[in-house]
This record gives sequence, structure tokens and C-alpha cells, in this order.
Amino acid sequence: MSYHKPEAKTVQDLKDVAHKLRIHSINATEASKSGHPTSCSSLAEIMSVLFFQQMRLNLKHPRDPSSDRLILSKGHAAPILYAAWAEAGLFPVEELKNLRKIDSDLEGHPTPRLNFIDVGTGSLGQGVAVGAGMAYVGKNFDKADYRTYVVVGDGESAEGSVWESLHFAGHYGLDNLCVIFDVNRLGQSEATSLQHKMDVYRDRLEAFGFNALVVDGHDIEELCKALHCAESTKNKPTAIIAKTLKGKDFPQIEDKDNWHGKPLGDKAATVIKHLEGLIVSQNVKMTPKKLCKMAMAPEVDINNVKLCSPPNYKLGDQVATRLAYGTALAKIGADNDRVIALDGDTKNSTYSDKLRNAYPERYIECFIAEQNLVGVAIGAACRRRTVAFVSTFATFFTRAFDQIRMGAISQTNVNFVGSHCGCSIGEDGPSQMGLEDISMFRTIPGSTIFYPSDAVSTERAVELAANTKGVCFIRTSRPNTAVIYNNDEQFTVGRGKIVRQKPSDEVLLIGAGITLYECLSAAEQLEKECVTARVIDPFTVKPLDVDLILEQGKQCGGRIVVVEDHYQQGGLGEAVLSALAEHRNFVVKHLFVPTVPRSGPPAVLIDMFGISARNIVCAVNSILKK
Repeated sequence: MSYHKPEAKTVQDLKDVAHKLRIHSINATEASKSGHPTSCSSLAEIMSVLFFQQMRLNLKHPRDPSSDRLILSKGHAAPILYAAWAEAGLFPVEELKNLRKIDSDLEGHPTPRLNFIDVGTGSLGQGVAVGAGMAYVGKNFDKADYRTYVVVGDGESAEGSVWESLHFAGHYGLDNLCVIFDVNRLGQSEATSLQHKMDVYRDRLEAFGFNALVVDGHDIEELCKALHCAESTKNKPTAIIAKTLKGKDFPQIEDKDNWHGKPLGDKAATVIKHLEGLIVSQNVKMTPKKLCKMAMAPEVDINNVKLCSPPNYKLGDQVATRLAYGTALAKIGADNDRVIALDGDTKNSTYSDKLRNAYPERYIECFIAEQNLVGVAIGAACRRRTVAFVSTFATFFTRAFDQIRMGAISQTNVNFVGSHCGCSIGEDGPSQMGLEDISMFRTIPGSTIFYPSDAVSTERAVELAANTKGVCFIRTSRPNTAVIYNNDEQFTVGRGKIVRQKPSDEVLLIGAGITLYECLSAAEQLEKECVTARVIDPFTVKPLDVDLILEQGKQCGGRIVVVEDHYQQGGLGEAVLSALAEHRNFVVKHLFVPTVPRSGPPAVLIDMFGISARNIVCAVNSILKK
């Protein structure tokens, strides 16, 4: 693809548009009395060239699956992103003055409340992962022409997550990905560590497998040529390292400290007048390129995902829920070719390798880089291109909590599966034990938390999660547990199951995963002491089946014991206590892992840390004495 230098008029028009974008950013931040106009200004030429020379967009449908993607990882520069879309004609320029107002979706940092935003950004260091996920889908699943652009601030490139994602993109040769570094030298409170050492950026990016191009980020022709080079480069992603100035063309502000995150105030009028004097054609109007009809993204249907065959177990079979997860994943993969699995080099422990073995092209190995793992999945799920299941040990998701949190802000539908939960994993010890995971996922707005206890309920949890909006978390266990449900048992989000009951029950036991079986064992022991106990499997911790717990708890005299392989704070027990908070006449005993566990055999550990059948029997006896 030979390069055709843009005509002089086009270059001048792009310069004029860049200055208009600067003016829009100033006006918007002045109206809101807050924002980051200097951070916008360093990006003006980059955004002008991207929107009006490079990207192919559908203004009638900004999230068209076939259109190019743009992730503004430095989300604080949102005003210039909004300005570019307004200049392109998506909405009136006058609306830019509603920036940050309570009744406007033009928020301080971008969110998908806006129809032209794919993901929320602003928590720095996450945009490259999302862009890499989009690019991976475009190259390997959609096999379409759309390209993905990510604009990264030089300050955020200190984040390790950025380099996880750059490694991923380089490893997979994502030549449809272009990462643009806005190297404007200044951070929030002082200069960045590398300032304008462009050779260091280039050397690092080349070492990560990128075609690395250093350009003057305010030179229209250099930007056009670099973006053409990016589009022409095969088998490796491109990084455009743009040397820019914060507050470019703002007199007495350009490249000066202490202007981060501040409107220009009494200097705004002077700066705007200066910028207007730089514009050759005040009436300049440019439009983005339209979509080409060559390799369009195919239509996909990710609704009504089903297991290709029902669960097939015998009552009493000993099957780990993590293994049943892998089985179910392969089954829903057989039903829908947009089901994908991502893992962080734990696939032979989480059993996500069952999908890889059946459909290797739909498995994405993200290696031991969990922040990137989560970000790639969020990108892969954007524009409803895939049904993504992300698995690793439950405890390792804590490392990526910020990515998961931003996923919720991004309205993602990614499914997370955490294996090796609790002290019941045994000899590996506390560093491998997920004991905070339910708490973490419960705090995520709109999340659904599945905690299946046997193979049948696990398969149904996977099927339900594939069709549930928002962040889903499935907690799976390492030990084998008995199959207690018939293969045709029906499961519903927010509905628990009574697994043992008698009219004479005096206490309600609630457990999940391995503790459900400890509850059942305790109930058998108690019956020998002439005490009958009812046992509930909640199935989902969020939403919790509050009505079931209230009804069954009342029938058992208001006496409840909750047992969980999790720390006290934020888990199943606190979910039950919260549900009962407005109701009288309940006494709840909560058994949990009280302190950091240690290595040892699973049975020894669950007894040592207070969640075994023996401990449950003691708790029941103490509650009956009250």
C-alpha cells in the first residue's frame, strides 16, 4: 500500500480542526469549571488526524461492529474526545458545554452511557488491554478490516499493566492494533520519569515486538505517514510515540508545570483568541471516512447460549466443581462458536483447557498477567462479539480488582471463574487460597455470584452466566464433591435449594461448595443426638434467595448457622446477615475462616479453622441452648 502524502489544503484543514478541538476543550472545561484542557491540547493533532483522515466510522451507529475502534486510555482527556465526535457531526457542538453536568452523559471521564464509547476509562493503565482484546477478536474471530487505536498517556505508561498488555499484543502479532503514546512530558504533580527521552520509549516498545515510530505529535504530515505505516505493517502491532507539549499553543501555559486538571480561568479568553488567530479557515468542516465494504464484521448471535447436552452424572459421583466447569464450557462452546475462554496459565487446573482441546482457536492464553487477562476479556466482549469466560485461581482475581471494577463501569458482560477457593485447597497454603473473592465480587455493582456445590449445578451455573448481563463470578472448588442433584434439576439465578428437611427441623444450616457437605454431615451427626437440621444450598450468593432463607429460617425457630470457606467479611455469612437485618426473631451463628490459614490436608484445615461438621455441630448445640 503506497503512501500518498495529503494535499496541502487537507493538511491545513486538519491543523485548523486541531485548533478548533482545543477551543472546544477550553470552552467545555470553562463551562464545567473543571477538567483537563492542557491534557487535551497535547492530543489535538492526533485526534484531528485520527477522526478526519484515518478512522472509518459509522456516525449513525457509532458501535457498528465493522467500524474502527478508539480507546482513550488517558480518560481525563475526555473533552477533546467528545469534541472530535461533535466536530464529526454526531451531536451538536453546543452540547459540549454540558461537560460534567449532572444531567449530561458527557462525564468527566468516558463511560458507555455515551453511544460512541465502548469502555469506561480514567483509571490509568487499562486501555491497551481492552484494545488488545478488541484487536484479537478482529484478527482471529471476526477476520474483518476494522482497526483498533489506543491513545495512552506517557504518565500512565509507568503502570505495569500497560506492559503486560504490550507484551500480549506483540506476542500475538496484532497488526490491526495501533497504540499512540502522547508523550507530553508532564504528569499530574511533576515531570514524568522519562520526560522526552523518545529513544528509550522506542527501544522498549521494539523490545516488546512493536513497530515503533517516533514522530512530532503536532506535525500533521508525520502523523498521517505514521498511521499509514501502521496500517501497512503486517505481523506486528505499531506504536506511534508522539512527542507533544502539554498545553500546546496555550501562551504562557504550554509545557509549564501546575496546569494539570485545571480550567484556564481568566486566561481562557486570551488563549482562545490566540488559537482563533492560528486558524486559516474559520468555517473548516471535515467528515470522517465511511466504512468500506470489503471485510465487514460478520453478524453474530450470542443470545440463548445452551449446553449442547444436559449434565450426565450419577448421584453420588465424586466430581470437582472446577472439572464440571470445564465440561460445561466445552458444551456451551459446541452450541455457540462465539463462546471463548481466556486463562492465565492455569488452564489445566481450572479446566478451561477442555474448551481449548475441543476448539483451540477459541482459547486465548494470557499467561501470568491477570490484569491484562481481565482487560483483554473486557475488550473481547465489547460490541457483543463474544461470550467470554475468564478463569484463574480465585485469589489471583484480587490482583485485577481495578480492571473488574472498571469492567462494571464499562457495562461488560464478562464471566469470571475462580477455582481453588478457600482453605479446602490444602497443602498449597494461604497464598493460593481464595478467601476474599466473594467479598470482592459482591461489591461490584450489578454482579451475579454463583457458588455451585456439585457438578450438575456447576454446569447450569455456566449456562446461566453465559446469558446473564453484567459481571458474573462462578466460584469453583478443588476437592471432589458428591453429585447431589438429578441431571434434570432446574436452576435459576437468585433461587436456592433445600437439600435436606424434616417437619421437626430445629435449625437451618446454610453452606455452599464444600461447606454444604459439611452441613449435611453435621445434620446426620445431629440427628443421632435427636436434633434435626434443615440444609440450604443458596446456589447464588448474589442475588441471595432471601425469601427462601426467611421462610425456612422461621420454620426452624429462627435459628440459623451459616458456614463458609471464606473470611468473615463480605462473604455468604454477611450476605445472610444483611438479608435478615430488618427481620426480628432470628439468631445467626456464622462460621468462617477466622485468620490466615496454613498448609495442610484439606480435612485437617477445615476442622482447624472452624468450618467442619464437628464445628457446625458445636455451633448448633450452642445456639439451641440460648
